[in-house]
This record gives sequence, structure tokens and C-alpha cells, in this order.
Amino acid sequence: MQQLSQFAEVTTGVVWIHAAPAALCPHVEWALSRTLDARATLKWSAQEAVPGMQRAVVDWVGPVGSGARMANTLREWNSIRFEVTEDPSEGVDGERFCYAPGLGLWRGTMSASGDTLLGEAQLRSMMLEQGPEGMQTALDSLLGTAWDDALEPFRMGGQGAEVTWLSQAVS
Repeated sequence: MQQLSQFAEVTTGVVWIHAAPAALCPHVEWALSRTLDARATLKWSAQEAVPGMQRAVVDWVGPVGSGARMANTLREWNSIRFEVTEDPSEGVDGERFCYAPGLGLWRGTMSASGDTLLGEAQLRSMMLEQGPEGMQTALDSLLGTAWDDALEPFRMGGQGAEVTWLSQAVS
């Protein structure tokens, strides 16, 4: 009898390195290569928002959960700014991870259209703990508003960055 899995094994996503010191670029490539067990050769370009910083974008294919592993690996360098997305797949929600120095790592569950999803339990807890007065602050925290505000100037500086592919062969 064949056993059917209700969950996808492979997914896709994108890694945006919004700003990294040039000296760290080879280390970032090595970390991404190690995480997906596939060679990562990113095409680096100048980050116009901060002179001396580099940027790169890479699409990836790999096992479900790779986005979290890449974000955890990249956050070890507190001087880089990045985002990692993992697309939704069968039985698995998508995720987005953002890192900005001074803020740390933020994680959000993502819909197929890229919206941040908030669960019923999160909203109920927030309403009980924060009350009406603290709702805006709590919602901003759950939605990653501070990270979006911190990364937006670097996203605009990333226009024109060349996208490369990083793919792990999954059997």
C-alpha cells in the first residue's frame, strides 16, 4: 500500500541580502550553500542606500523549512540586513523572515498573496493582554512594521539587482 503525504516536501523562496559589508559576502554565500547543500554564487552589486555595502537576490528551491534555516544562519551576522521568504506549499503556510540590526529577527506567516497572516489565538491573546489602548502597538509588532520601516530604504536601493538561483536536488 502506498503512503500518501499531505504535506509538500519541496518549496521555493527568495533571499534578499539588502545590505552586507563586502568582507562578509563570501561568508554569506558559504552559509547559504551549507544550509541548502547546494552551491550559492550570488551576483553582488553596490547598495546605493549605504555606500560600501553590497546587495544580492537569490531565488531558491529546497525542502520545506529551508527558509527558517537560512534566516537563522544569516542572523549570526548582526551587521547585515536581509529578508528570506518561503512560499506556501501543499499543507504548509508560507513564511517571511526579516532581519535588521538593532531589531533582530522577525517572523511572519504569509498567505499565497504575500499578506501577513495573524491567527485567531494571536488576536485573542493580544486583545486580552493589551486592551484597546495597546492594540496598535501590538498589531505593529505582529505585522513586523518596524522591520518593514527599517528595510524599506534598502529595498528601494535593491532595484536593478540581478537575481540568481540556488537549488537543492531533492529526491
